[in-house]
Parts: sequence; structure tokens; C-alpha cells
Amino acid sequence: MAIREIVLLGDPVLRQKAKRVTRYDQSIQQLIDDMIETMKAAPGLGLAAPQVGVPLRVVVVDVEDKVTVLCNPEITEMEGEYEPEEGCLSIPGYVANVKRAQKVTVRARSRRGKEIKIKADGLLAHVIQHEVDHLDGILFIDRLPSLDLLRKVPARPEEEAAGEAADEEKAAALHPSAVN
Repeated sequence: MAIREIVLLGDPVLRQKAKRVTRYDQSIQQLIDDMIETMKAAPGLGLAAPQVGVPLRVVVVDVEDKVTVLCNPEITEMEGEYEPEEGCLSIPGYVANVKRAQKVTVRARSRRGKEIKIKADGLLAHVIQHEVDHLDGILFIDRLPSLDLLRKVPARPEEEAAGEAADEEKAAALHPSAVN
């Protein structure tokens, strides 16, 4: 297993529609293991393959210490609506409240290719929706009526060491029109 680099806003892979998984061989198993390790190290609640530069329809989710792997996930039902706070490993340092369904039903395949169906609510439903969006090239900021709704969050001490240059880069990526 290896921790992979998480790609950031501006990388074209984040805007591509990911390809379906067709083979459940050793390379896909390695990708899944690496994604789980990367998600836990970040730390994050979910990670989609495009976020590690791989345009495949694979997501991993870790909610309440239970890791769920979904290959080729499709949300088949959505129920209710709420507006939880949301952030993204590919857009570090920013959060916003995003409209999401309270409950979802997902059809997918397991890491071994077995068909599965999951009924999720609350945080698990929220994270699944966010990660499935990644597979379609959609970021949480795309679901906002205005980028003005983004809020900057305090950096963790290790992130502060990266300095002001990183903040300026993020701002330029979020508001390209503000850059000369």
C-alpha cells in the first residue's frame, strides 16, 4: 500500500467523467488499498479515484470506522434534503453548506466485483453523494449558487508551514477572474 498524492482544484482529471471499472484484477485492488491509506492519512471521510489522478469510477468511504468500497456506484434513489457543511481534500482550506439528500440508495459493485446495494442516511449518504459527484467531474463548489458562500477554515499547523503562497494559489483557482 502507498499514500498517493491528492490532486487539487485546477487538475483536469477532476473535471473528467470517470470510466467504469471492467476488471477487478490486482491493479484495481492495489488502487483501492492505496486510496484507503491515502484517505485515512489525509485525513478524510471519502476519496474518489480521480482525486488521486485515476479516472476510474471507484470511491472509498470511511464513516463511523467502517470503510466502504464502491465501484461503478449509481445513486438510484434520493430522499429528503438538508444543507450540511462540506469540504473537499482537493480544495483544502475551504468549506460551504451544500444541499444534499438525507437518504440515498446506491447500486454498485464491491472491490471484488460483486453486485451490492446500500441504503444510506445521514453522514454516509452525504459522503457518498460527494464522492459520486467526483466521478462525474462535479466538485462541491459547483453546487453553490455563488462562490461567495465558501468559508476559509483555519489551517492545521502542518498546513500553515506551507505559507501564504499556497493561499494565493487556492484563491486564484477558486476565483480565476481575480487574477491579473
